Amino acid sequence: MDYSPPDFLTLGVPQPVVDALVSAGITAPFPIQEASIPDGLAGRDVLGRAETGSGKTVAFGAPLVTRLNAAQSQTQPGRPRGLVLAPTRELASQVARTLTVMAQALGLSVATAYGGVDQKPQVRALRGAADILVATPGRLEDLINQGHASLGDVEITVLDEADHMADLGFLPAVTRLLNMTPRTGQRLLFSATLDKEVDVLVRRYLTDPVEHTVEEVLVPPPPMMHRFVHVERKDKPAVVRELASGQGRTLMFTRTRNDARRLAESLTKAGIPALELHGDLMQSARERNLKAFADGDIRVLVATDVAARGLHIDDVSLVVHVDPPEDPKAFLHRSGRTARAGAAGAVVTIVTMDQAGQARALAQAAGIQPTRVFVEPGDVRVRDIVGPPLSGSTGAPRKGASGAGQPDAETGGTEAAAEATGGLPTAGEQPKANPHRRRRRRRTYSGTPQKTG
Repeated sequence: MDYSPPDFLTLGVPQPVVDALVSAGITAPFPIQEASIPDGLAGRDVLGRAETGSGKTVAFGAPLVTRLNAAQSQTQPGRPRGLVLAPTRELASQVARTLTVMAQALGLSVATAYGGVDQKPQVRALRGAADILVATPGRLEDLINQGHASLGDVEITVLDEADHMADLGFLPAVTRLLNMTPRTGQRLLFSATLDKEVDVLVRRYLTDPVEHTVEEVLVPPPPMMHRFVHVERKDKPAVVRELASGQGRTLMFTRTRNDARRLAESLTKAGIPALELHGDLMQSARERNLKAFADGDIRVLVATDVAARGLHIDDVSLVVHVDPPEDPKAFLHRSGRTARAGAAGAVVTIVTMDQAGQARALAQAAGIQPTRVFVEPGDVRVRDIVGPPLSGSTGAPRKGASGAGQPDAETGGTEAAAEATGGLPTAGEQPKANPHRRRRRRRTYSGTPQKTG
């Protein structure tokens, strides 16, 4: 018998929420949504394992708003009934936008709390009895310590991108916050991986959770060409300029914020308009620069690792590791900003002669077999990678480029560690369908978890 995928109504999502999703262009559930929504609606604790961009916001958001509406509890000022913890300010902001689409359909309100911006509007929203709070751990702890918020009435808690919070060292704060929520509340945890620290959270705070995993079937991945371009250190700036001068959308990664700033300025002075993306920028500047890159107003974005994880911009044709990262995980996250949604992409790692040993170890640890070339400025093989420059210029901006996208999750998110960009799809943006994904199991999490806090 052929499999017929359900719609949101079949999964149990109420008609007003379905209508709101449809109006936002979200018409059919993705695998993680199909898997986890029924259990979330039934009040089960859920452990969802899926990659960034798989539709997790709707997967936990639909049960969150539906159950809070059905509970018909009265939200008190500063005491939200729904809590979503996210590792980054951009992720929190975009999750809130998607949640708001569903929440407003049921007469519920959503507030955000994250660092890098004035807290006064966030305090006002909490005082206005927001039903759902989407927050980063650092800012939420600040607001609680100042007496502006309490978690004593939280009925449903969501941990989004739990593995990323672990990577950033936020889990101690997450643990403190979870201990402030009622022991009897429902908890939903979503993570791409179940590393040791995340596993501890699951076993401590989730009761008899149902695990849903979205796995990749064994099909060829989108074509991604890795090249290690070896250069003399003195030639590196010129080769980097040549790599940035092609017609495609190019994302360049540097190790430090100062390096990103200097490179963006240098490229712009050389006639290749470029913008920077790093934690020293104000939130409004990060959003503005990211939008300019997504819209095609500029073709080159220079970023620190702040943009490596989860940033989703369609049609990034080239990723350049101007400074190779030491961590293979960071390398793969950076590289994954190209060759998305089935499109081809190229990844270039600039390797100076003194970095050759480090580069070999990086390739081995990352499981790639790059093509290695030794070049000097003007080498035709660089032009082969990027294509010809725009006529009449080494890099004039390409207006109205197609395929503009939105960020889908990135680092940062506390007062102390506020480098961040990215997030989940905004309201009206369902992640692109991936025909290579499918849900493969629904099972109860093994072990004997005991919910605390």
